Order: sequence, then C-alpha cells, then structure tokens
Amino acid sequence: MVSAGQAMPARTVTREDLYDAVYRKVGLSRTEASKLVEQVLEEIIACIQRGETVKLSSFGLFVVRKKGQRIGRNLRTGKEVPIPPRRIVVFKPSRKLKERVNAESPIPRHDQATEAESTNSSFS
Repeated sequence: MVSAGQAMPARTVTREDLYDAVYRKVGLSRTEASKLVEQVLEEIIACIQRGETVKLSSFGLFVVRKKGQRIGRNLRTGKEVPIPPRRIVVFKPSRKLKERVNAESPIPRHDQATEAESTNSSFS
C-alpha cells in the first residue's frame, strides 16, 4: 500500500510509447507519428530554452525560473562552496489535470483494455 507522500508504483512512459499511441489513435504511419511527437517535443524545448512559459491548456505550464547564486557546503570537507546562478524548469499541472489524476477510475492503458476485451470474449 502506498502511504501519503510516496510515489505510486507505475510504469514509465517512453518516447516510443508516445509514438505508438499517436500511431494507433491518429492513424499516421509509425514514421510520421515519431516525427510528429519529436517535432512537438523540440518546439516545447526551444520555447523553454528561450525562457518562454509553455502553456498547454487543460494540461499545465512549463515555467523557467531563475535561481540566484547561493552558498552550499561540500559534504565531505564541510567547506562552503558557491553554487552559481542557473535556470530551472518547473512544471505546474492545471486544475483539470489534477482532477483527472485524482479521479476514482483511471483510464486504462491501451494494452490493458485489449487484454480485458480478449478475456471477456472467450468461446464457450
């Protein structure tokens, strides 16, 4: 059982999984589906590199934040070390995404739906 504050055990969705989902649901060829997914990801990355906020309605925001220089500590020596300023990417889920994540019945993966259908259609 997963207690509060712990991540739920789940499988990791890869680029290949996204290519396959676009291939199955949109009807593009596998090559076209992979090119489409890659182009969308590249555009999001380019926007983030320019410091732009990427807003995907009903999904969330990718926001670039600037972190100033600060003093850290070397754990081995205890010596103070300056940490240079940097930019970080933060994802802020939309209210709708949060509601869907917390919904009572999650949407099954394609392979789970296929397995359930094949189990229910047994020959007698």
